Amino acid sequence: MTGRLNGTARRLAAIAAALVVVVSLAGCVQEDDNRRAGSPGQLLDPPDPPEVQASQLARIKPGKQLPLRAGEHRMNLQMQTDYTPSAPTGKGTDDYRCFLLDPQLDKDVWLTGSNVLPGNPDVVHHVILFRVDPAQVQEAEQKDAQSADEGWTCFGGTGLAGEFSNVDDANWLAAWAPGGDETKVRDGYGVRLAAGSRIVMQVHYNLLKDAAPDVSSTQLRWMAGNRDLDALHTFLMPAPVEMPCRPDHDDSPLCDRDAAVKDVMQRFGSAGNTNSLLHLLCGTEAKASNTTSCTRNINKPMTILGAAGHMHLLGRQLRIEANPGTPDAKTILDIPIWDFDNQGTKPIDPIHLDQYDKVKVTCKHVQWLRDVLPAFEDIPDTYVVWAEGTTDEMCLGMLQVAFD
Repeated sequence: MTGRLNGTARRLAAIAAALVVVVSLAGCVQEDDNRRAGSPGQLLDPPDPPEVQASQLARIKPGKQLPLRAGEHRMNLQMQTDYTPSAPTGKGTDDYRCFLLDPQLDKDVWLTGSNVLPGNPDVVHHVILFRVDPAQVQEAEQKDAQSADEGWTCFGGTGLAGEFSNVDDANWLAAWAPGGDETKVRDGYGVRLAAGSRIVMQVHYNLLKDAAPDVSSTQLRWMAGNRDLDALHTFLMPAPVEMPCRPDHDDSPLCDRDAAVKDVMQRFGSAGNTNSLLHLLCGTEAKASNTTSCTRNINKPMTILGAAGHMHLLGRQLRIEANPGTPDAKTILDIPIWDFDNQGTKPIDPIHLDQYDKVKVTCKHVQWLRDVLPAFEDIPDTYVVWAEGTTDEMCLGMLQVAFD
């Protein structure tokens, strides 16, 4: 059974990693499905509804650049040609596309920050950057050459063999969402990039307002590889989603779980099986609920330096804890009211965890947000499981860590 779970974890991490935008920190409130929260009589309304449409994306101002530090430089990497997104399976309004970028490194470097410059903000929903080690460059080039269009379809990670050997140390470099400023790691840290490596820029295109050509680029901050920096890594914490339809909105055929899972598989192929893999990883069962969680064991000592979370439009609350229910319990991240438009990785006061400590991610989703969000206009309730589409859902925690 252990071998089966380890294999599942490796496959799952590749799928889970494809999804991400990252989030802000806040304090905790308890809330029920009728929107009431905090002290008795207090009503907390949701943030302004995010349209997740072309008109909204285009209005967001470009992020700010941050001053360079001593010994720090920038490199600019851009798609070779334009790409016009489309739903790969012919169904849905999302396209995840991977573009292979060459930083032309003849020496090792430390990556110390990033920014993304969307070529067409009408369609660029978010971007993730992945590291491609020198041993995988040939495979990546072959995958890139298989498509007549720029890049390749990449639901569920980059699609390269063996990526994300475990969820404790994913090959993430950075994530970006519209309006996000240039980011930089804290002083004294960096992500190691070996000579001869490539970068995969995964762009999530949203097609709710039709498609249009795009040529996006990324800016990477870097320092020479001989600098004495501590290495940063990405620790992923996904959890399955099993959100039922509301009792008075359950006449849709997709309120049946099996039908909803089949729909996800039709839209995303094998990547639609993520929810089942997550249950194996987390040791949970498929049971309808608006709240989901996953508890992970720490395999080696580490210090958490940053935290982020990810849900979609029906997300309401997200919380990441260390050693919950024990005298050593600590809150790592607490978002009492999820705001899809308020996203950005945040540093935290360092938290050290020892081997065999536990971390837990908990997410709450609510179906009533369909009634107030334009993205769900004319879309009835469905049984919601983990999937990559904008109107699907996820529960994902991400920790920026330095191993002892």
